[in-house]
Amino acid sequence: MQQRSHSRGRIAAAAIATAVVLTGCSSGGSSADIADSAPKKLEGTVSLWHFFSDREADVIQGVIDDFEEANPGVTVDVHSGQDDEKVRKVIASGGDIDVALSYSTAVVGNFCSTGAFQDLGPYIERDNVDMGEFSDTVKSYSEYEGTRCAMPVLADVNALYYNKDILDEAGVTEIPTTLEGLEELALELTEYNDDGSIKRLGFNPFMGMYENSPAHFGPAVGGQWLNDEGYSAIGSDEGWPVLMEWQKDFVDTIGYDKLQAFTAGLGQEFSANNAFHTGQLAMVVDGEYRTAFIDDQAPDLNYGTAPFPTAKGYEDLYGAGYIVGNIAGIAKGSKHPELAWALLKYLSTDTDALVKMANGLKNVPTTTSALESPDLEVTEQYQTFIDIALNPKTTTTPPSPVGAGYEQAFGDYWTKYQAGDGGDLAKGLAEVDKQINDSIDLVSGP
Repeated sequence: MQQRSHSRGRIAAAAIATAVVLTGCSSGGSSADIADSAPKKLEGTVSLWHFFSDREADVIQGVIDDFEEANPGVTVDVHSGQDDEKVRKVIASGGDIDVALSYSTAVVGNFCSTGAFQDLGPYIERDNVDMGEFSDTVKSYSEYEGTRCAMPVLADVNALYYNKDILDEAGVTEIPTTLEGLEELALELTEYNDDGSIKRLGFNPFMGMYENSPAHFGPAVGGQWLNDEGYSAIGSDEGWPVLMEWQKDFVDTIGYDKLQAFTAGLGQEFSANNAFHTGQLAMVVDGEYRTAFIDDQAPDLNYGTAPFPTAKGYEDLYGAGYIVGNIAGIAKGSKHPELAWALLKYLSTDTDALVKMANGLKNVPTTTSALESPDLEVTEQYQTFIDIALNPKTTTTPPSPVGAGYEQAFGDYWTKYQAGDGGDLAKGLAEVDKQINDSIDLVSGP
């Protein structure tokens, strides 16, 4: 089955960007290089590199087949299963990449600032692409410092999954909307073995387990990442300490060692042995794509979805959440830029293509037309993610020249903090700020 890296893989791969600077910062695709009008007929071979594999790669291939059928003179040379680091290296070495489709929006800052992805502005202006089809949040994570070097191609949204059978057995009729309510219910649903070890968890608060990450928990307090100058706002934000103290107390209530042992024994996230599939977790944070994995790997699972709860004092944020998504760009040095733009425009703006990918991958479409399409297959569980995506208070992690390096730094400290090794929280977060800001200065230069 498909083994997505998602949050942890995305952070780890993108953090490498802090140490990798691509040479040749030409923006490419300047207005002088682009024809006054799009070619009436497309011919030739264009290469597409993307990260999907197995079942999900088949979905992408089906959309590519449609593109080739609509453009008989075009052949798309598809390279599937390619991660961001590999793509970055191939572009830097002048390899044959025309269009790169990345899971990680975190690469936008690095790929834009170094010129690895070309400026798409002239193409968008020439072809009158309606960028109003994308929400402001979606547009924000696919550009950097005013340069649109990437286009959104579907999105991931996170929410709370819950096992209806387990909750019904406990007589639970309402899904918690606050973190305190989530913890109370989770403790009620938790079961232990005779030796005191955990048999089933109502909810696992352990940072680093599956999709548990600062980014995915952050909307519960509206956590801010970067300030207007592009430097870390984590240490000065009032919400993060509230969230971290709640999570740490939750961990301590169950027991760090017990949680660590239980978490270590769980099945792989993207396998049929996922702990939510097997009933070892009654509730879990996950993305909309989990609905597709459940359909494929645990079709009899009786489950529901809801927005992730919010902290006390942040109730007005309930119903919003975290959104991030796939982005695609034209690689620096593309030998077929018009073909590349035609393919990229198709993948990112064609309603039928977006709906077909969304139905196959169960990701959330990124254009209004696709979200409103009658052909979009929407279940009750999937609707939750659409609602979150459309909520104006839904947030994302902003682009940065260090990629997801700031997420990595914060996540590393949080894992120390939950283990009791983080020291004074205010001082620890101030040190996180310093580490992030130093890395930004190092990459950005004088």
